[in-house]
Amino acid sequence: MTGSIVSPKEAMFYEKGEGTTVQCLLCPRECVISDGKRGFCRNRENRKGTLYTLVYGKPAVVDIGPIEKAPLYHFFPGHSRLCLTCAGCNLRCKQCQNWHLSQKSVEELSHSCYSPDEIVARAEKRGLNSVSFTYTEPTVYYEYVYDISAVAKEAGMKTSIVSNGYINREPLLKLLKVLDAVKIDLKGSREEFYEEVCSASLEPVLKSLLTVKKENVWLEVVNLIIPTLNDDLKMIDEMCRWIKENLGVDTPLHFTRFHPDHKLTHLSPTPVSALESAYEIARENGLKYVYIGNVPGHIRNSTFCPSCNRRVIHRTNFDVLEMHLVDGKCKFCGSPLRGKWV
Repeated sequence: MTGSIVSPKEAMFYEKGEGTTVQCLLCPRECVISDGKRGFCRNRENRKGTLYTLVYGKPAVVDIGPIEKAPLYHFFPGHSRLCLTCAGCNLRCKQCQNWHLSQKSVEELSHSCYSPDEIVARAEKRGLNSVSFTYTEPTVYYEYVYDISAVAKEAGMKTSIVSNGYINREPLLKLLKVLDAVKIDLKGSREEFYEEVCSASLEPVLKSLLTVKKENVWLEVVNLIIPTLNDDLKMIDEMCRWIKENLGVDTPLHFTRFHPDHKLTHLSPTPVSALESAYEIARENGLKYVYIGNVPGHIRNSTFCPSCNRRVIHRTNFDVLEMHLVDGKCKFCGSPLRGKWV
């Protein structure tokens, strides 16, 4: 272990109920938790009427990776980030690629011990440009995310979350004050998909997307296309129309290829043709920045100027090979592109 050991910390966003019962108000589940029990996420425990977060200062993973892996393509492209996660999640997605982290409790995983100050100092020492909370759901280690982000903000370092968007509005608003970018997985456009595949609901995710956009924090959206489950072209068209009408045509949308994992190993990888069809639907709906991910070498992994259609950011997988932006404008035609560039 590294750094100082952090004791369980009292959780934010909960109410005391009758006797020693508490109700967590962090995410839409709003778990009612009796004494000695934990919420759905496995991370918040009621101890005699006080709710504690058990993962504060206990990251299961601390590593370094490209911001493109988030994916965040319009958020200072090509920079390296300190990636951090803790155990647990508030969803039960059958397709989860990080289920060995997200579907575990803190006791089931080895972890390091770092205070928020130590995390930011670690990123600075390695010359990194941002701290990113990823791999599992940042909501379930909210207090740690918030405190690190506040320290990072004071130090002039950027922060981002890679999230499922399943968080209540009040805690989200508070967190957005110290965040610089948010990537949300919009897993499908229909309620039944969320219920059957993710054990969750769609509406709270849509509300989170609207909140992030309204608060003017940089937002990108990812849709993992899973064969037979959410690859219906009508569903994809519904999603693209909703994004256009509610988030705007400048919001980047990433269609990502599914690979069999967790409880969906019986399914095949997404055909590239299905991703390309989704791309065309998004473009027909007027979305300006549409990407195809998890297909190394695909031309639609790069950024094209919406005005002159020249390639301004050349990517292969997670690597940025060429940049043709000058002060956020296309080098070829001078048109501005939406994003955080400098």
